[in-house]
Amino acid sequence: MEYRYLGRSGLKVSTLTMGTMTFGGSEKIGNTSRADAARQVDMCLDAGINLYDTANVYNAGVSEEILGDILAENGRRQKALIATKVRFKMGDGPNEIGLSRHHIIAQCKASLQRLKTDVIDLYQVHEWDGQTPIEETMEALDTLVRHGHVRYIGCSNYSGWHISKALAAARERAGERFVSQQIHYTLHSREAEYELVPISQDQGLGILVWSPLAGGLLSGKYRRDGGPDSGRHVGGFREPPVYDWDRLYDIVDVIVAIAGERGVSGAQVALAWTLGRVGVSSVIIGGRSQAQFQDNLAAADLALSVDERARLDAVSQPPLLYPYWHQSFTAQDRLGKIDLDLIGPYAEDFKRG
Repeated sequence: MEYRYLGRSGLKVSTLTMGTMTFGGSEKIGNTSRADAARQVDMCLDAGINLYDTANVYNAGVSEEILGDILAENGRRQKALIATKVRFKMGDGPNEIGLSRHHIIAQCKASLQRLKTDVIDLYQVHEWDGQTPIEETMEALDTLVRHGHVRYIGCSNYSGWHISKALAAARERAGERFVSQQIHYTLHSREAEYELVPISQDQGLGILVWSPLAGGLLSGKYRRDGGPDSGRHVGGFREPPVYDWDRLYDIVDVIVAIAGERGVSGAQVALAWTLGRVGVSSVIIGGRSQAQFQDNLAAADLALSVDERARLDAVSQPPLLYPYWHQSFTAQDRLGKIDLDLIGPYAEDFKRG
């Protein structure tokens, strides 16, 4: 297993992270029992995975409880880093939602109890709260770090300007800043390359990728002519959304072709592509079964060739936004990621910077 620094921090995380949203869940998203969850955690620990991601809102705290129970046994906690999140509604009271100082600190204490630990390694704000001043949110997170309840802080599902405001608020008070952001970034959804990847590069944030297989859609089992009888999307789960099914299936066709040539699964190809993207620290894997987990774990050792990456890049190229190329010119050009032939009429402007 490869380990990468999480942003500018000194924390090293495995390139694969175990996601626990299915722990104690439902058939719609996957319902992993405590016994199966323990077996999956042990598989991941044996493979070298050291980061385990959950959230207080996952199954109303049950995911945290199950993860806490498992890691508290047999010395597992010493090998694991715990990442959890705060933001969404956790009760009926008016202050049991959002990113106020009140809600953040109360929910951190509740998460610590459920997780059976005295410190959360990475505490992430789950989504932007436009009704709470960002200064209040960042100060509350800073307080948790200074009091030893949290080691590092990050954000999830923020936009570029959200991150900029949060980092500025932290800098003004010499407080703790985000070391990471958790985003959706796949072969099918590359919009993160417009703002989120560039700001991560510029500000030194590690990128954690949620749902890197798009809920299984990029695994190769969903095809134009049909799919499996069970799975998240068969059960009506619509996250992440798909707006162009033809484009999705074009991408899947290339994934499946490369997988066949290499003798691996489509899931491994899709995961390996994401792991090779600029700025990505770790991708979060999950599964309904041990077989799925075992297959996903193998992606950590799959190195795609330049030609294979080029084929995947070409079929998944996101729509070009003219302002984006100017905003990200320096970092992208230095990394050799821009194909000027794809920019068409803007190529000359781009060359001039």
